[in-house]
Amino acid sequence: MSPVLAGVLQLLALIVALGLAYRPLGDYMARVYSSDKHLRVEKWIYKGIGANPDTEMRWPAYLRGVLAFSVVSVLFLYLLQRLQGSLPGSLGFKAIDPDQAFNTAASFVANTNWQSYYGEQAMGHVVQTAGLAVQNFVSAAVGIAVAVALVRGFARSRTGELGNFWSDLVRGTIRVLIPISVVGAIVLVACGAIQNFSGIHSVGQFMGGSQQWNGGAVASQEAIKELGTNGGGYFNANSAHPFENPNGFTNLFEVFLILVIPFALTRTFGKMVGSVKQGYAILATMATIWIGFTALMMWTEFHHGGPAFDIAGGAMEGKENRFGVGGSSIFAVATTLTSTGAVDSFHSSFTGFGGGITMLGMQLGEIAPGGTGSGLYGMLIMAIIAVFIAGLMVGRTPEYLGKKIGTREIKFAACYILITPALVLVFTAVSMALPTPPNSMLNSGAHGFSEILYAYTSGANNNGSAFAGLSADTQWFNTTIGLAMLLGRFLPMVFVLALAGSLAEQQPIPRTAGTLRTEKPLFTGLLVGTILIIAGLTYFPALALGPLAEGLAS
Repeated sequence: MSPVLAGVLQLLALIVALGLAYRPLGDYMARVYSSDKHLRVEKWIYKGIGANPDTEMRWPAYLRGVLAFSVVSVLFLYLLQRLQGSLPGSLGFKAIDPDQAFNTAASFVANTNWQSYYGEQAMGHVVQTAGLAVQNFVSAAVGIAVAVALVRGFARSRTGELGNFWSDLVRGTIRVLIPISVVGAIVLVACGAIQNFSGIHSVGQFMGGSQQWNGGAVASQEAIKELGTNGGGYFNANSAHPFENPNGFTNLFEVFLILVIPFALTRTFGKMVGSVKQGYAILATMATIWIGFTALMMWTEFHHGGPAFDIAGGAMEGKENRFGVGGSSIFAVATTLTSTGAVDSFHSSFTGFGGGITMLGMQLGEIAPGGTGSGLYGMLIMAIIAVFIAGLMVGRTPEYLGKKIGTREIKFAACYILITPALVLVFTAVSMALPTPPNSMLNSGAHGFSEILYAYTSGANNNGSAFAGLSADTQWFNTTIGLAMLLGRFLPMVFVLALAGSLAEQQPIPRTAGTLRTEKPLFTGLLVGTILIIAGLTYFPALALGPLAEGLAS
């Protein structure tokens, strides 16, 4: 079987698996977030934290809940790392340095999972399981909660109430993320991923020295790392490591875990607003971009010119033989079009255009299908921009799902789409202008610029994947990327929740003959075009200095 055919068959199998899971999972999540009943274990949690899950919150109260929980999470994870040397199960690792501890705490709480450390050489069992793995669950649940709050803003009228943050957080964790993660971990263990709490042991001689490995609860963390679109690996090699990703089947299974909740949430959206066709329109937009990016990535990685590529069957440098060009391309697009950040190959080793595709996927806002929750609310923001543009074309006041899109709503949406590009471009420009940060680049020229541009794109968009080549464990990068992750995560949530509150207060507008039919293919095309144009106009100058220049020169 040719490598190209193998890659195409993997993509088709993935699409079929996602299609089978779409309806049951989407309907289940709609029931979870619409139910007024609480499980016994959930009641214990509410009692323990002193929350009343039946109290409805307006958007400021909902936002305070999100921020308060996240601040406490950052402080807890920071202290856990700083005290690691005194904790049991530390495997003899010392406490994490302050700047790196801040970067890691910000990273995992912001659902980014950027890692400027070697996992197997820095973090003991307690920090990995009680700190990082826990944040993999709850940071994903926060993202879903904010998305559900925005959906309620469309579904409700003449009220500013968006639900209860604590109830949404707990339900997402207990009823959605934990059950699927348990099944996912069992599948990974059955296929060869490790799951233990062993210490450091020697596995033989390597280049004249002893090679050592430590074990860990890898399969369970791997499952939620992918399912919650987190991305932080137990080992530095991330999902390229055989302990995390043993073979071609687990590679495809992990991509399935990355994509299944973000895609299924479009069904949840349709059910909660009372029109599954609206969910299908959002799904079609996400799927069009995802399949298009995957096809483009596979083309550029398989057919890049040169005899070495022809002999290897594609651009194999930096890719695992276990997965090949096809599996690596599918994984790279899935991880950068979502906020996952897991990698099974090194994006720095991709062709110039291939590396640009991974960057552009993040720069779109990671909305195709995006992160758990963040992808849906990001896409709905873009839908609001699209109907606004359509309204300008025909001279009609824009409306979406029966809600008028006025000045206030457009201001919230505009602020949302401007925050992340501002963070990426400003931090990149400052890093290139200062004398010290460029010293961390492995390469010079366009490729070296891409290393820094990719780092801030990954951090501010809460992705977490690395281009490879950039030595990011410095005080400058640990601090600035940490700030980019926190600001890129929580500032957009402010405008999402403010928008949700504004929409929930409105009275529904009756549909007329002039109403834009947002469930039709025409709107899907308009939405795809809006997304590509906004990202292209924003990032094209920076991309032209990095991956485009490199690709055209090769």
